[in-house]
Amino acid sequence: MTGQAEQQTPPLDRPTLLVTLTGEDRPGLTSAVLSTLAGRGLEVIDAEQVVLRGHLVLGVLLSAPRDHKQLKKELKDLGERLGVDIDVKKGFGDNEPRRKGRTQVTVIGSPLTAQGFAAIAGRIADTGANIDRISRMARYPVTAVEIAVSGADTDALRTVLALEGVRQGLDVAVQAGGLYRRAKRLIVMDVDSTLIQGEVIEMLAAHAGRLDEVAEVTERAMRGELDFADSLRHRVAALAGLPASTLDEVHGAIQLAPGARTMVRTLKRLGYQFAIVSGGFSQITDKLAADLGIDYAAANVLEIVDGKLTGRVVGDIVDRAGKAVALRRFAESAGTPLSQTVAIGDGANDLDMLAAAGLGVAFNAKPVVREAADTHLSVPYLDTILYLLGISREEVEAADADPA
Repeated sequence: MTGQAEQQTPPLDRPTLLVTLTGEDRPGLTSAVLSTLAGRGLEVIDAEQVVLRGHLVLGVLLSAPRDHKQLKKELKDLGERLGVDIDVKKGFGDNEPRRKGRTQVTVIGSPLTAQGFAAIAGRIADTGANIDRISRMARYPVTAVEIAVSGADTDALRTVLALEGVRQGLDVAVQAGGLYRRAKRLIVMDVDSTLIQGEVIEMLAAHAGRLDEVAEVTERAMRGELDFADSLRHRVAALAGLPASTLDEVHGAIQLAPGARTMVRTLKRLGYQFAIVSGGFSQITDKLAADLGIDYAAANVLEIVDGKLTGRVVGDIVDRAGKAVALRRFAESAGTPLSQTVAIGDGANDLDMLAAAGLGVAFNAKPVVREAADTHLSVPYLDTILYLLGISREEVEAADADPA
């Protein structure tokens, strides 16, 4: 019986009414409309409501009663009493089912201009896809909207919108729709210039009087111009002789990326797990993990002898390949399939990790990384990751106001 019910499809020729209310929002409008509809034995087929700057748009699709003209008159009279417009149109059939190929498009701008938004909508239309719904995810410090699209090839749409996003100065993320976006995930983050502002090794080099030399090598390594392991050994050698206490000074001076705590706190409430994978040093990353409640961490280990840095690392170097290995190891420990992992990074040594994850996000990244990642963010706020996961700023603020 259940199987038969699941296979049933709504008739396409039955009469239906579309009731649309527009006007200044205030409590009781929706209730008043539904109360007028009550008692007639009507079936609510679909309903949607949105409020924009205090203006309400309510749509209700109903099975049509025999006396639909009388109902239309009652609703018109109701609209006049309430000071709103109520329109009633008769038709046949339910809403057409959305076309296959469900895709979620997140657009982030600072600002999000009408021209840019129109260009994104235009490119969606060019692919033959349809915009089913648009929802605001945030209005400050960036504007973010989520667009539900049907009838699109996700990979093809990602390519088209990535190019348009660059032209319009917007960040555009395109992901396959479906239940997977609501699943609990593992978030794996790079540390330097991603989770935190700046590079730890450069902060250490400043104490050693070798900042310019080390910064130049770091920049070339992050652009992918140098082998990471070789560049790390060269840079660490410049730290030889520094007191181990310098690590505590540097840790105390670290500034997290704006929104980092918000992102971790919010997703932790939802059961997400976190990992950090760094080409930096465990003496720093382990403390960051403890401070933020990070579940897993992997980084290089600086050798310390007699209270001083020797200028060498101990054990295997966490390089480009090592980061991807760590992501897979953490996913296995967390019981999370790779398709449910999110990797965030900015440098060339993050490329394998971003490719291995279900969603790879280039965060204020070097060009070679932006071009290879699933999506990129060019705003400095790490909590914009939440919008890619379908979590709005209003939901975050509500949870912070009432954490219970």
